[in-house]
Amino acid sequence: MKESIIKAFSTICELVDKCLKEKNLIAGIDQISGLIAETFKSGNKVLICGNGGSSTDAMHFAEEFTGKFRKERKALPVITLTDPSHITCVANDYGFEEIFARGVEAYGKPGDILIGISTSGNSENVIKAFNKAKNIGMKTIALLGKEGGLLKNVCDIELIVPGETTDRIQELHGIVLHIIIESVERILFPENY
Repeated sequence: MKESIIKAFSTICELVDKCLKEKNLIAGIDQISGLIAETFKSGNKVLICGNGGSSTDAMHFAEEFTGKFRKERKALPVITLTDPSHITCVANDYGFEEIFARGVEAYGKPGDILIGISTSGNSENVIKAFNKAKNIGMKTIALLGKEGGLLKNVCDIELIVPGETTDRIQELHGIVLHIIIESVERILFPENY
């Protein structure tokens, strides 16, 4: 049993090390952070969505902005599209593949950002949300895993983290999301750092 625990930690360390060597990943995080900061400065907002564990990552990302991350600062507008009553209503009336697109239609405006999280890159409801966001005139950002799936080359900015299993990809997505939050705070509230 101890060997499998050590192997799990070793795998995570190897994947984080791969991230450090991925120049496109580092540059993408920097680009996303700057874009989000500019979006907030211009009075716009961020919408975020994902399924399963990615849904909880989306909720966590949103609350770090509407609440606080490290230090006191004003609340920032990030809305997660994972409200259970919205999801069950839309899934019942339009189908599960429409749950995020309807949220984008309800809340999205030109100049806003949609972030979609999908470990496979093949989540139909996330793909439909990106299509709706593009039609509205929103910027689109995808956090993906494996080879990027159907969402590869569809968004304005995409980050594909290394990893072959959903759990390891989600762990890396969590790290990336925290780094983005910290970077946005460093841009907007340098006095806190």
